[in-house]
Amino acid sequence: MAKAQDIKDEVVKLTAKDFVSDQDIRWCPGCGDYSILKQVQSVMPELGLPKEDIVFISGIGCSSRFPYYMNTFGMHSIHGRATAIGSGLKAARPDLSVWLVTGDGDSLSIGGNHLIHLLRRNFDLNILLFNNQIYGLTKGQYSPTSEVGKKTKSTPMGSIDHPFNPLALCMGAEATFIARTIDREPKHMREILIRAEQHKGTSLLEIYQNCNIFNDGAFGGFTDKQMKKDNSIYLKHGEPLVFGAKEDKGIVLDGFEPRIVNISSEDYNLSDLWIHDEKCRNKANILTRFFDDPSKENALPRPFGILYQEDRFRYEEALNEQLNLVKAQKGSPDLDKLLAGVNTWQVD
Repeated sequence: MAKAQDIKDEVVKLTAKDFVSDQDIRWCPGCGDYSILKQVQSVMPELGLPKEDIVFISGIGCSSRFPYYMNTFGMHSIHGRATAIGSGLKAARPDLSVWLVTGDGDSLSIGGNHLIHLLRRNFDLNILLFNNQIYGLTKGQYSPTSEVGKKTKSTPMGSIDHPFNPLALCMGAEATFIARTIDREPKHMREILIRAEQHKGTSLLEIYQNCNIFNDGAFGGFTDKQMKKDNSIYLKHGEPLVFGAKEDKGIVLDGFEPRIVNISSEDYNLSDLWIHDEKCRNKANILTRFFDDPSKENALPRPFGILYQEDRFRYEEALNEQLNLVKAQKGSPDLDKLLAGVNTWQVD
């Protein structure tokens, strides 16, 4: 029998290659999913967990091929239901590190109801929401996050739907960890992936992912070298909200209204700016509303990083407490009594 130290040493020696499966990757060349897969595989060894304790579960969509490419346990489930299956697994095996991989269509359309209930229950698992603002697997229909006016095969005259703001939706569902990153910033993605796994509770990481076939350049305002610094703001806990090509712009709160100011002038300096606090729900709600079209004049920058996190009891903990309470009681539970309930009558 292997000693505990031998097992620990074996875990420490794992590399990114140990998490690469033998399956051929079937994404389109140039897809942003490649970048996400590489960063996830490279982060896994840093978690210090055996591969046997890691599970990837997906629904349906391009992103949902993910479990095939990870050399861990995994399951390719059904449309929108990875959240339900992941919840069941975590309830039965709370010791496992469970990762759910989903897309904007899979999680916010048919799976929307499951997503919000998973968030409020706060199972200790991680959700990677790939958002490319399109249905890629079914060849280019508009999705719940597609912008108004989007012309696709299913909206030839332009979409008239108001799109979801995913992180605002998740805040409304009482999520305990919400964050955003983008496929073109691998270093940042790695940092957020590690923080997501360290969080005790449900972590929701939205990843902007370019679909170069059906929606190429959807996030160009946040990736173009000439534009991204003016359109993006990278959040750091305890630091002021500063952005811009010359880092000369900042955000102040005028009551509950965020406002862009120039900190190179004599009117404002760093001490006047909004200081990011990951624990502040009210400010996080405002941050999720930084959702302006970057092409518009005076648009607020899109936040990337951890917008909010809090510590709250997890569903599986409360479930196991109830089970332990039942086990501690003398005798076996009476199923007939449970089914009868308290509001019953006996008729002679």
